Amino acid sequence: MTQIILFILVVGVFYWIFRGYSHNQAHVYSKNQFRSFILSKESLMQSELGLFVALVAKVAKADGRVDELEAELVGNMFNDISALFPDPQGTKQLLKEIFDIEKQRDDNLETVAQQLYHVLQNDTLKRQKMLEFLVNLTYIDGVLSHSEETMLRRIASILRFHDDHLSQMMERFGSFHRHSVKESSISQAYALLGITPDVSDDALKKAYRALVREHHPDIIKAQGASDEYLKAATEKVQEINAAYEMIKKTRGI
Repeated sequence: MTQIILFILVVGVFYWIFRGYSHNQAHVYSKNQFRSFILSKESLMQSELGLFVALVAKVAKADGRVDELEAELVGNMFNDISALFPDPQGTKQLLKEIFDIEKQRDDNLETVAQQLYHVLQNDTLKRQKMLEFLVNLTYIDGVLSHSEETMLRRIASILRFHDDHLSQMMERFGSFHRHSVKESSISQAYALLGITPDVSDDALKKAYRALVREHHPDIIKAQGASDEYLKAATEKVQEINAAYEMIKKTRGI
């Protein structure tokens, strides 16, 4: 009798673990999810990742322009997302086209956000990670503009997140800026980028781009990561960007 009870308990434990594992996997993107995807601009735009890219475009352009670091992060995001699809190069090109179109539109923010909510209404974690990524994007250069904050609040509301929830996110990401490398010395800036002061401007930019690529906040990885993932990535990229900007200013670039 004791053995039977023990067996039932063991089976129950394994079932509980399996259910928890399956539940977590539902929030993680994989190639299997898109292996039968019929690629076109229309189908990609209506997918959750295409809709997300459209929102990224609008947030990136919210302050009037897409700066150098934002462009780097967006390019890396294209690589991350397109790698999930059977045709990465074709997907990347279409993502760029979606981004370029949507960053110029200011008449459909609510529509795109509502479509994304409709697709992900049963997956709160994905919606939260996407919102965190958008907040991260606005703070990545260390400055949150009024237009960026206004847009974030509109998106958060449509994605069914309370204003206080968004404010907590912004406070977490914004706190990193106060401890950035901007107050460090120029020698520390060069050291952080792993280069010496005698390198060329081209070598400087190459080192910068390589570090941003290595440490950029990956929305795909973030789906299965802890809440600390995007925060840590944000802090590191902010440090890299601050060092790069300091060196560029010193060189008169």
